[in-house]
Amino acid sequence: MHAEGRGVTVITRPWQRLTLLGKILVPLLIVFVAVNIALIGLWASGLLPWLIQATLDVLGANVGIIRFLAAATVILLITVPIAFLIIFFEMKIIAFVNLRVGPNRIGPWGTLSSVVHGLKVLAKEDFTPTGADVPVFTLAPVVVYLAAVMTLLVVPFAPGLYGFDMEIGLLYFFAVGGLGVIGLMMAGWSSFNKYSLLGGLRAAAGIISYELPLILAVVGIVLLTGSLNLTTIVESQSGSVLDWYIVRQPLGALIFFIAATAEGGRTPFDLTEADSEIVAGFATEYSGMRFGFFFFAEYVNVFILSAMTTVLFLGGWNAPFDIDPVLEFFNIATPVQAVLDPGALDMGLLWVIALGAPIVIGILGLMVWMLKSDWSIVRSLIVGFLLFNLLLSGLFIGWLAINLDWVIGLFWFLAKAIGLCAFFVLMRGTLPRVRIDQLMGFAWKWLVPAALLNIFVTAGAIIVIKSLEGSL
Repeated sequence: MHAEGRGVTVITRPWQRLTLLGKILVPLLIVFVAVNIALIGLWASGLLPWLIQATLDVLGANVGIIRFLAAATVILLITVPIAFLIIFFEMKIIAFVNLRVGPNRIGPWGTLSSVVHGLKVLAKEDFTPTGADVPVFTLAPVVVYLAAVMTLLVVPFAPGLYGFDMEIGLLYFFAVGGLGVIGLMMAGWSSFNKYSLLGGLRAAAGIISYELPLILAVVGIVLLTGSLNLTTIVESQSGSVLDWYIVRQPLGALIFFIAATAEGGRTPFDLTEADSEIVAGFATEYSGMRFGFFFFAEYVNVFILSAMTTVLFLGGWNAPFDIDPVLEFFNIATPVQAVLDPGALDMGLLWVIALGAPIVIGILGLMVWMLKSDWSIVRSLIVGFLLFNLLLSGLFIGWLAINLDWVIGLFWFLAKAIGLCAFFVLMRGTLPRVRIDQLMGFAWKWLVPAALLNIFVTAGAIIVIKSLEGSL
């Protein structure tokens, strides 16, 4: 197309006349058509079925390796949104405690503020100080981060939903989780800074001291279940809230929670980063992405400790009440695939999709327009379409929850774990920091003796109960 004006000929091509949306959609459409043509050609030649079968054979012969790689990938990916969620909790909950509004501009209710802060930290200059031991200085945040993330491999999120089901899962959790202190010592020693070294020594002293009561607090659970398998521990708490170990082991639960708070370096035991005394502790000389990895590890560690508290003392994926009697009262039998089987509709399913969806969207849009008469019909239909998708998603999730145990189990697990994360944040906004001598004295003078007392009482109760059962 030629356009002339003031003696200048301007040539505009069809591509230049497209809007921004058109420039995005047209290439996508071309790619979509090309991919479909290629797939049809491969299927007609018989090459695509052969590739699919060969891929399935390879996957079937290496199920263990594939499962491990998939679990490791998923765990690494979920740590980022977990960290951003807890950062958002810190900004909003502490603002609520201080009677402030908190972030409310970036994203709905400020939900994207933590993402922006995280990206800002990762985009800053990554500086290595003069005199630092560069290889150790570089590897320290990696060790801290991986020590936190690797413990997620054995956490059972729901029935059958775990990275690796070890018979010694509890032992693995404590062994790998304790490696984080090595990374903190590496950071403090390699920074060539006396404040960093003091912070690393404090971190080592505090974490190693609280490792002992942390481990001793769960010995009572091991005595009751006779297993170190985390899935077995969760299954032994099935029933109601009265079967949870927080009821059967209250002293152990209290000791574990206090020790976990110190282990994660959370207030009031955040002596690893005592900014009023030693600048910023072990992280004084770190900046940019390496600094971000330290604090990503701290926030992920908060979730991990909350998840482990949920597994050991709050019933894991078990609901706080037994829902089966309620379902039996209403004559509802699970699973209900036969009742809600879409395949039973046969060709009628196409008519339901073709006619049912537009009718429901139209009804919802009409209801929205009646409530907001100043809106246009198109705007009301768009809102109706969004409401229809929300309704459909809710029904689908409800159907999954009834038919798949792991869906409702995952819901209860995340509700408990995220609730504990919020409580950790609330503690940071309310409690003052203790002194280092108080931190160390409390572990050795109070928590360790209390944990040993809990073990002796639990073992004695087991012996008495077994002797009474034997006599009967």
